[in-house]
Amino acid sequence: MVASQVHLVRHGEVFNPERVLYGRLPGFRLSDLGTRMAEAAAADLVERGRPVVRLVASPLQRTQESAAPIMAAFGLPINLDERIIEPANRFEGRRMRGPGGALRDPRTWPSLINPARPSWGEPFASISSRMLAAIDDAFHSVDDGDVVLVSHQLPIWMVHRTLAHERLAHDPRKRRCDLSSITTLSLRDNVPVEVGYASPAAALLVPANDVGAV
Repeated sequence: MVASQVHLVRHGEVFNPERVLYGRLPGFRLSDLGTRMAEAAAADLVERGRPVVRLVASPLQRTQESAAPIMAAFGLPINLDERIIEPANRFEGRRMRGPGGALRDPRTWPSLINPARPSWGEPFASISSRMLAAIDDAFHSVDDGDVVLVSHQLPIWMVHRTLAHERLAHDPRKRRCDLSSITTLSLRDNVPVEVGYASPAAALLVPANDVGAV
C-alpha cells in the first residue's frame, strides 16, 4: 500500500523588509501575513476531508512555521527532509534589483552567464531529482492516507515541469506556485502525476512581498 495523495505546500510570506534574496539563510521567519497564509493552507486541507497521516517540512524556519498549522489541524509531528529545501544561491543576502542590486554589479555577471543551468546555484536537474526522490519516499512511507510536504517555490515548480515533460529552464516570473499554494500528486502505474493545484491564500497575495525566493 502507498499514500493516496502527496500535497506539496509552499510556505507563506516571509518577513523580509529589506527585500533581499534569502535563499537558505537562517532567521527568515514568516510575517504575520505569512502566518495567516499558512493557516489558510491548513484549513483548505481540512475542508477537503483528506486523511493526512504524515507531515514533512524543509529544515528552514519558514517551512517549519508554515507546517505548524497543519501539525495542529491533524495532530501530527513535523518530520524534516533536507531534500525538499530551497536551492543554494550565490546571491543570498543581496537585493537583486534597484540601487546596489546584484544585477547591476559587474562582479556578479559571471554567475548569470547560463540561466538554463542555472549558473548562479544548484542545477535545475538536481533540484528535480532530489524532490522526486523525496516524493517517492513520501508515497511509500505510509500504508494509506495522504502525506504533506512543505517546501519552496522553485523545488515545487521543478516537480511540476518535470511531470509535465516541460524544459526545466523557465522564466521565474511565470511560475504558478503562489505563497501557501497546494500542488497535489497521485500515483498512476507507480508514477507520480499532478492532479490538482489550489491557492487557498489567494485573497492575501495582493499586499504580499514575494521577492526573497530563488
